[in-house]
Amino acid sequence: MATMEIATLRTEGTHCPLGLDIDRPKLSWSFGRPDGPGSSQSAFRIVVATSEERLKTGLPDAWDSGIVSTGAHTSVPYEGVAILPRQRYYWNVTVWDEHGKPSTSGTAWWETGMLAGDRWSGRWIGASAVASGEQRLVQLRRSFTVKGTVTRARAYISGLGHYKMRLNGAKVGQRELEPGWTDYDKTVLYSVYDMTSQVRQGENTVGVLLGNGFYHVAGGRYTKFKDSFGEPKCLAEMIIDYDDGTRDTIVTDRSWSMSESPLTFSCIYGGEDYDAGLEQEGWDEPGFEENERWRRACELQPPQGKLSAQLAPPLAVTQRFSASSVSMPREGVYIYDLGQNFSGWPFIRISGPKGARVKLTPAELLTDEGMANQKYSGSPYELNYVLKGGNMEEWHPRFTYYGFRYVQVEGAVPYGYESEGEAGLPVLHGLEGQMICPDTPVCGGFLCSDPMLNQIHEIIDRAILSNMKSIFTDCPHREKLGWLEQLHLMGPSIMFNFDIEALLDKIMRDMADAQLPNGMVPTTAPEYVVFKEPWHMFRDAAAWGGSYILVAWEMLQRYGSTGSMERHYEGMRRYIDYLTGTADGFILRAGLGDWYDIGPKGPGFAQNTPVELAETAIYFGLASAMRQIAAVLGKEEDASAYALLAESIKKAFNAAFYDSTTAQYAEGSDAAIAIPLAIGLVPEEQRGALLNRLVRNISERGWLTNAGDVGHRYVLLTLARGGRSDVIYRMTRNRDTPGYGYQIAHGATTLTEAWDGPTVGKSQNHFMLGHLEEWMYSSLAGLDYRYQPGTGRFLVKVKPAVVGDVAWAEAWQELRPGRASVRWELGPVRTIEVKVEIPANSEGRIYIPAVADAEVRKSGPDAEYLGYEDSYAVYRTGPGQYFFTAAY
Repeated sequence: MATMEIATLRTEGTHCPLGLDIDRPKLSWSFGRPDGPGSSQSAFRIVVATSEERLKTGLPDAWDSGIVSTGAHTSVPYEGVAILPRQRYYWNVTVWDEHGKPSTSGTAWWETGMLAGDRWSGRWIGASAVASGEQRLVQLRRSFTVKGTVTRARAYISGLGHYKMRLNGAKVGQRELEPGWTDYDKTVLYSVYDMTSQVRQGENTVGVLLGNGFYHVAGGRYTKFKDSFGEPKCLAEMIIDYDDGTRDTIVTDRSWSMSESPLTFSCIYGGEDYDAGLEQEGWDEPGFEENERWRRACELQPPQGKLSAQLAPPLAVTQRFSASSVSMPREGVYIYDLGQNFSGWPFIRISGPKGARVKLTPAELLTDEGMANQKYSGSPYELNYVLKGGNMEEWHPRFTYYGFRYVQVEGAVPYGYESEGEAGLPVLHGLEGQMICPDTPVCGGFLCSDPMLNQIHEIIDRAILSNMKSIFTDCPHREKLGWLEQLHLMGPSIMFNFDIEALLDKIMRDMADAQLPNGMVPTTAPEYVVFKEPWHMFRDAAAWGGSYILVAWEMLQRYGSTGSMERHYEGMRRYIDYLTGTADGFILRAGLGDWYDIGPKGPGFAQNTPVELAETAIYFGLASAMRQIAAVLGKEEDASAYALLAESIKKAFNAAFYDSTTAQYAEGSDAAIAIPLAIGLVPEEQRGALLNRLVRNISERGWLTNAGDVGHRYVLLTLARGGRSDVIYRMTRNRDTPGYGYQIAHGATTLTEAWDGPTVGKSQNHFMLGHLEEWMYSSLAGLDYRYQPGTGRFLVKVKPAVVGDVAWAEAWQELRPGRASVRWELGPVRTIEVKVEIPANSEGRIYIPAVADAEVRKSGPDAEYLGYEDSYAVYRTGPGQYFFTAAY
């Protein structure tokens, strides 16, 4: 009999995190592919030690959980001795299968950060604007000596708004745009770097280059807003441990030197200018002799926010795009087409005379003349580079990014075009686009026989990645703000593709920091822009602020994660209390409603569905989620109270919006029908008629919906759950009217802000309408899953939707228990073959499309037949691989 294989061990959703400021972290583990019987966990034992040797010799000095009889393998709280700062903890887990056979994992670890702000001995340093009399950005340096055998070297650092850290002439790590964006008056993130392999015997030099980021938005070109939390500044501690037990600590203080950097302009919204002629060669290396350009660093006022280690995955260059073509729309102006819209920056290789300036203008679109068009993406945004002359030079921006496909080049000639350009101009030997997004694992994939659906999947995926930073932005250029409705509406779509547990945990803290004293959670977090009257509806909307509750609930269902629910329960309760206090007889009267729906006035404010209907329906959904969250956390009295609240909202909602004479909600828009159906507000006896009405609405428009940002997901959920995926499929076929097919037909390479975005303009890189992604995974391929709090295991549901001309579809995902997958393919004479993989320690519920009373042939482990339901033969299974063939 095979033993259970234990695969990945996670601490707070991350494998081996370096820098963790949580005193009772949650531990989780996944399993390898099941191999026969004995694939369900019946018990576990976790051991934690302060050294790997202690763990290996069976002497755990931090925690021994003992044998715990349960199937749970996620969010197990550490309950050992008090956690110490800057300490590495090693752990493993032994699990017993249902037959009592044990398996032990490999070793994982987590390493704590400072744990508390008062443990920092360094000072925030930088250039005082008053003292320097200018706003130039600075670079900081300090030399130190290593005088023994180093066993461990760590750097704990935060640079606001952003920083680049260098050691002995080389960049430390691969992170970009560090630290993550926050409300710096509430939270300031720092990072931890392992520098053990980079420090060397003798003299070493550390350098830090500072940028403005969102900490200091001074303007000068395009900005969404202007504001400042203070001057750019840096706090760092480098701790070097030697094999003799001694330690050196190097901290930021007035012993550091600073000078103006080559960055002459830097704005997160407006671009960046860099004068390579101002570089000081070797400034970040030992032996550099400081001249009159260097002076003592100033100690600056610390930011108000609490220091906290950054656990969310860091940003990095994750993909590169080469130019597919170069054109010259005007004399001396060249357009590089990178073939793909994305967010990041251009990287150039250039040579030319000292002092020559090259200007780069990135853009999503081109004008009719073929020039860069920033009309809809925030203008002017530009990047300027001044050459130092001599050898080949390489450059990319440091502290800004943009969404673009094209780069307009002025002041240089592309290599090979020298005869067409002005004599003496620099030669651009290469230009590539570098995509910046979190270095987070890809955890899922989808593919089918329909090329258009595959393209739709790709443009949604690209838009998600382009807007995934340390927050989820609405667009990567014009706003770059963390609009919150996308978190719960698009959350499942994102989680089918990427592991974002740690990122969502960071965003939960952003929402907590943004919460007002009265309990209201605004529409954006961090709330860099405060919308005031008469635009207050842009600040207070339940479908946006409600993400504070719905993201925590989604993290439980998708990851089995209880940490965010526990840490933020009080804040979530305050938000529900706020909504209840502002409601008029359990009806919310204000908000944004179904933003960006399709109507005669063009996209924007809701036109088809009363704002009150959408906001109140979401309010009901929030109360229902809070009931379940309270129950999971053992707060039974609260759960009962939220159940009563939900029932009161439901009663008031139906009284206010259901018209019994017309048998519809409000005026019968798609959103007005679908949102109540999907959220559970509709009495059972009315559900069938309303579903039919929704289908009729869509078909009468030529298979188009008029739902917007909020309503669209619920339209798809309602149709899919009602067995009408055929309608969704037909909606994707339209190439001549606004929709997914229209965008593909008109050359979109990322999902656009408006349904007809490629021709109407607006942002060409928005993921807010990408809800079809959820349908492609969970309905078309048929792979879905939920955590079951009662058992601590996951339920994997497989229910393929055979629609249109799709001949086959497949999806896979690395769930917290392990890999789940499905592939179905149509055979001759209306037969279907379905291959399913259920991960270890999970239960499967498999629906096979089949004709009533037809034989379903199956192979694999035992599968219990539960009956025939709505044209599906239904089976309950355990872990393993299953094969089914049926006539459908």
